[in-house]
This record gives sequence, C-alpha cells and structure tokens, in this order.
Amino acid sequence: MTTPRIGTLMWPMQSWPEAGGLWRRAEDLGFRHAWLYDHVAWRGTTPWYDAYTTLAAAAAVTSRIRIGTLVTSPNFRHPVPAAHAIRTIDHVSGGRVTVGIGAGGTRRNSDAGILGGDDWTPDERASRFAEWVGLLDRLLTAPETSFEGTYYTAREVVQEPGCVQRPRVPFVIAGDGPRGMRVAARHGTGWVTSPHGGGREPLDTVRSRLGALRTACEAEGRELDDLILLTGFSEEPWLESHESFADLAGRYAELGITEIALHWPRPGTRFEADMKVFEAIAAEYGEAC
Repeated sequence: MTTPRIGTLMWPMQSWPEAGGLWRRAEDLGFRHAWLYDHVAWRGTTPWYDAYTTLAAAAAVTSRIRIGTLVTSPNFRHPVPAAHAIRTIDHVSGGRVTVGIGAGGTRRNSDAGILGGDDWTPDERASRFAEWVGLLDRLLTAPETSFEGTYYTAREVVQEPGCVQRPRVPFVIAGDGPRGMRVAARHGTGWVTSPHGGGREPLDTVRSRLGALRTACEAEGRELDDLILLTGFSEEPWLESHESFADLAGRYAELGITEIALHWPRPGTRFEADMKVFEAIAAEYGEAC
C-alpha cells in the first residue's frame, strides 16, 4: 500500500515578507503541495489577503513545492481574468500551479453575498460551476476564445503564449454531487473532498463518494490521477500524534486517496495542533513519498 502524499493549507493572514517565510518553510518541511482558500473573506477572519496575488508572490520565493487554490469558484471570479491570472502564476512558478475549483458556498457564507444580489438556487449554482470550468478550460488551452454562455461571455480573448504546463495547468475539482463529479471526470486531473456532516463516518462517506466518482469517470472514459482528502473538518485526530496520522493515512490510502491536505496549525481555532507533530509528519511523509 502506498502512503498518500501530503500537502498543507496555508492561511493568507500575514503581511509580506512574513508570509513569504512561511511558504519557504512549507517547502523546506517537505510538503508536496501548499494551498490557499480563495475568498474575499472567510468566516470573519481578518486580515485575509487575496489568494491569486499571494500565490504569485509565493511562486517567486519557492522553487519546488506545488501551489494552488483549494478552491476558487464562480462566486466572485469571472473565468476571463481568472485565466489571465492563473496563466501568469504558472509562468512565475515555472509550471508549479494547480487550480482547485469548486461551486462555492451559499449566500450565508459566500463571497457572492458580499457582492450583493440574490442567492443562486442549487441548480443555478451547479450550472454556473459547469459553465465556468468549461470556459476556463478553453481559455487556458485555445490561442483565442470567443464564447456566449448562459452566465459567462468571452470575446476574442487571446491567451498566447499559453501555460507552461501543457495543454494547461491541472484542475482539481471539488464536487461531491453527481453534476460536480461529472465536471471532475470531464475536466479534472484530480478531485478533492472533505468528509464532514451528514451523520456518517468519514471513511464511509469518502468510500461512497469515490464509488460515485469512479462511475462518473467510466462514463467519460477517463481516470483521475490525484484524489485529495482535505482534512480538518471532521473529528478525526489527524494531528494528534504521528501514530494517529499514520493510521488514518493508511485507512484512506486503502480507499484510493492519493493526497492528503493538512491545515497549517493555527492556535485558538479548530485547526490548532502541536507544531512538533506537524513538522514530524511532514519530515516522514513529505517529498520522499
């Protein structure tokens, strides 16, 4: 059994250059990838800096670690400027960026609520998500794109010279429902899930979702390389000890999970953890895996 590779969720809460030092530390600890939530605001947390700008800066002060959003969404970003920024970060990083994409939250806790307007129905949210991902795919692969969709428009958008990574940067899709999984199967190189809520054991939840994802992939005639588990929102003791991490990582690896994302310890929150345990896990399960 192969142990899943590990990455970390960073917090865009420090000014530069302090933040740059943390990104370099994540790389030095051996994490394979480092991610940022992409929001205008997140659960009242302040300060909260922009994800894309931070990723560009992080790309400039690191050289090995993969970086990306986990996840960006249609809630406040249009695909055209998003593609422009993503392609730029891909060049700054030398081809180390991965774009995580999700449908976004509800008005109660979403960036769309900050911008005003009515909340989207679940059907509209799923439809916007599918159209957003499909258009972003075109914008990052075609030399020129014109598109008239239900929700988004692009007119003679030139994206040359294209991405460093070909045919484009990888997409990691967050989608636990049937429509989201179809988007993942069609456009993704990976899929991300976080087991919480619903009253089921996290392992059972992920097992069921993986089964549905495989069905969606079979329908598209594709396989996904990276199956990512975002931890921190269930009661599982991922960072309680080295032994508890090893046990949980092994259990999820048996299901097929290939990547695990751990939140960088944040005192006084549900993401609080012993930094020594966090560093020890990174040292054993980091770049060597």
